[in-house]
Amino acid sequence: PQIRHIAANSDQLRRVIGPLPVRRCPGVNVTGNTDRRIAIPYRHSGRVHNIALTWQQAAILAAALGMIAIGMRYAPVDRVRRLTPFATESFLIAALYSVWQLAGEISVTGTSGAFSRSAWIERVEHNLHLPSELSMQSHVIGHPALVQAANLYYATMHFTALFVFLIWLFVRHRDDYGPARTTLALTTLACLLIQLIPVAPPRLLGGGFVDTAARYGQSVYNLGLDADELSAMPSVHVVWAVLIAWYVVRIGRGQWRWLVVVHPVLTVLVVVVTANHYWLDGIVGVVVLVACAWLQYGLRRAARVLRLRQLGRTLPQVRSATQPVGS
Repeated sequence: PQIRHIAANSDQLRRVIGPLPVRRCPGVNVTGNTDRRIAIPYRHSGRVHNIALTWQQAAILAAALGMIAIGMRYAPVDRVRRLTPFATESFLIAALYSVWQLAGEISVTGTSGAFSRSAWIERVEHNLHLPSELSMQSHVIGHPALVQAANLYYATMHFTALFVFLIWLFVRHRDDYGPARTTLALTTLACLLIQLIPVAPPRLLGGGFVDTAARYGQSVYNLGLDADELSAMPSVHVVWAVLIAWYVVRIGRGQWRWLVVVHPVLTVLVVVVTANHYWLDGIVGVVVLVACAWLQYGLRRAARVLRLRQLGRTLPQVRSATQPVGS
């Protein structure tokens, strides 16, 4: 069948593209019938490319940044040494990104059970009386421009907002950068561990859900069903958006800082209407974020107590060593 493609510009408007290649997902079980298979039409984007670094590229970048940081630390020029913290943080972020990308390619059980877990999430949400994702998508699917904007937001704002946030925090609020970075690292690591158990996103289930990015040629995923596409639970998109909003509101100054709340709200709506996540994916992600934030607070508090105890043991020794003989 021919599919109408609503493009992002007038030259491509309503351009007819050829039939989409169909990929079949082995072992898909949605209704309890293990023999049932779902055919998923899929077309990688011709306009929205996945420009993210691979884990190998990120690892090479991290190694280079690490060597640069070491070189800066021992540089003879004081102005260069002052840039060492920035190079060090760049190295840490690149290293964490490399691990994140690597974990996205790994799955504990392959694709086994991914679709049955997704169906289970649907049942849980129904029992909790959460709004239907399918109903939410149906309200926007008839508006091509809105759908394409949602696809673009999903593909571009995830990393962009995080990098802008980290740079702003490092430059303007250096004292708060450490706790925020640690919370980010712990939360992302926890999410990656959960994502090792594959869960299919709604867009791969069929049953009325539309893969909006594939429909309009805006998908960032490569052709083929890999572990990265089955890491729907929890939603890292939602986690990072909520983390950004929380720190900006808490640390920032002035009334304009409240505008950042729009980012997590839009992110939640976007991941749902594009059928990339369930509501529960975001809810679980926020729970993980809160737990990791408290863990980070507890670790920093424990480290502070240990330093104070160590200082308390050291001060009497220093005093006795500096006290004049016979005094």
